[in-house]
Amino acid sequence: MINSLLFILLTLLPKQSNWINLSSDKISDNWHTYLSESVDGWESNDGVYILNPSDEKNNGLVSNKDYHSFILSVEWKVDKGGNSGIFWALKEDPKYSVPYLTAPEVQVIDDDFYDEAVIENHNHMNGSVYDMVTPSSLAANPTGQWNQYIIEINYKKNIGKVNLNGVDVSIFPLKGKAWGKMVKNSKFDTWEGFAKTEKGPIAFQDHGTKVYYRNIKIKEL
Repeated sequence: MINSLLFILLTLLPKQSNWINLSSDKISDNWHTYLSESVDGWESNDGVYILNPSDEKNNGLVSNKDYHSFILSVEWKVDKGGNSGIFWALKEDPKYSVPYLTAPEVQVIDDDFYDEAVIENHNHMNGSVYDMVTPSSLAANPTGQWNQYIIEINYKKNIGKVNLNGVDVSIFPLKGKAWGKMVKNSKFDTWEGFAKTEKGPIAFQDHGTKVYYRNIKIKEL
């Protein structure tokens, strides 16, 4: 009887979430800048990671660990004219000078600043997989306010999802013919190093403008 009651109690307990915090006060605990062993250009202020861009060097912020299938939760904001992005399956190699040459990107941008005629088909706007997937709706908060992304990259099930501020805005394949067609119809079609691996670091883009990230958590699938 006691064993039965114990079993029932254990089944009612919430399961461990397995979320890993990637936003400790010391940035280098979980991150480094692209092609560097240090953290350059970023500061941590009360748990907020802030990029102070430099004309001298691209300082994309790269996770110390590689990931294959995962859910990433992160809050972000940009100033007027801000532009950044969140990469996955990055190949960190001196052959490639910046992260976007190898890694797909979920867009982080000031939607209000960039003219829709320039951001063709909305596939360069928040919620998009840059130049490949158009979001079903534009759900970003006004410039300067915090937003939240929940990004699922699941190669095991061949599905990617982007949720922006509680709205599911993008669902897409990650491999196979459908993914290949998406790449072929994008600017990345002739880029020999683009999206060639399923496992690699995640990264936050240095696009030359200030950007803010906080509450960064990841759960491997």
